[in-house]
Amino acid sequence: RLVLSSVSDYFAAMFTSDVCEAKQEEIKMEGIDPNALWDLVQFAYTGCLELKEDTIENLLAAACLLQLPQVVEVCCHFLMKLLHPSNCLGIRAFADAQGCTELMKVAHNYTMENIMEVIRNQEFLLLPAEELHKLLASDDVNVPDEETIFHALMMWVKYDMQRRCNDLSMLLAYIRLPLLPPQILADLENHALFKDDLECQKLILEAMKYHLLPERRTLMQSPRTKPRKSTVGTLYAVGGMDNNKGATTIEKYDLRTNIWIQAGVMNGRRLQFGVAVIDDKLFVIGGRDGLKTLNTVECYNPKTKAWTVLPPMSTHRHGLVTVLEGPIYAVGGHDGWSYLNTVERWDPQSQQWTFVASMSIARSTVGVAALNGK
Repeated sequence: RLVLSSVSDYFAAMFTSDVCEAKQEEIKMEGIDPNALWDLVQFAYTGCLELKEDTIENLLAAACLLQLPQVVEVCCHFLMKLLHPSNCLGIRAFADAQGCTELMKVAHNYTMENIMEVIRNQEFLLLPAEELHKLLASDDVNVPDEETIFHALMMWVKYDMQRRCNDLSMLLAYIRLPLLPPQILADLENHALFKDDLECQKLILEAMKYHLLPERRTLMQSPRTKPRKSTVGTLYAVGGMDNNKGATTIEKYDLRTNIWIQAGVMNGRRLQFGVAVIDDKLFVIGGRDGLKTLNTVECYNPKTKAWTVLPPMSTHRHGLVTVLEGPIYAVGGHDGWSYLNTVERWDPQSQQWTFVASMSIARSTVGVAALNGK
């Protein structure tokens, strides 16, 4: 009894307090898996514990009940390593039931990050409606667009149509319908699942008004018109000045995690350069390295986290660039000696820079924007 009391607050309270179990020679343990209990008793005597995938949940539940913090911590870390899109929802629910907050947090974050794979697994289809609504309501689900979440809901409903139709209007309220393409909304209006449901029709009408009356959108703002964090994109901070010298690093800010992380390193120092985005790739153009003006061009691919050196501009310049329906325009700038009025265009198809019409006035570090194809 002293051995068990030394590792378990549960047994310490049982054997050292003035309760009937303290005097009994034999104690019946209710609500605990016998094999898990045996393993924990052996752990108390030997300090050794064998963790197995098929028994880990029984062991963790028993350790939580008997208040063995060392075992709880080891079991939680074991389950963290087992996280997979096919089991993360179950582990999250189990951690919640056992009061294992750190395990629940890790499983929840894993689910949010890997939701595209999670929704393809059986666990997702078996979720109760009250758990599904928590996923649908979250800003943190890592999806490319709202359409993905909507189709996931429809897949869940169709898995058990007869029972789940009653939950449809409640769950549809967590879909950001105004952010769906208009053609999908038009199809929903007369869809068999929605046409006789007054609450669903109200939600669909609200979304259609958002598209039909764009001038009134500022008056229609609600949680359903707010994009999820992953659909907004990522903010990059590239190069610039770092302690009075040009920096080579590129950092990115993720709205979902609310943190900045280093994403890569350029081939050289660069400041006062132009930046443009084409096909989800980041182009860094011209600028200065602290000593001289550059004409070099680099392209960063966030998917491969790799930089590619592209053909340089004809003119060394630092200033601003913009993208107009595909091509990049390097406008004016300064070549280290004089202000420029020349303009070069980068064609992504031919991978070449060519001169286009010059500006009437030489200028540098001005604002450049594309509007209505101009």
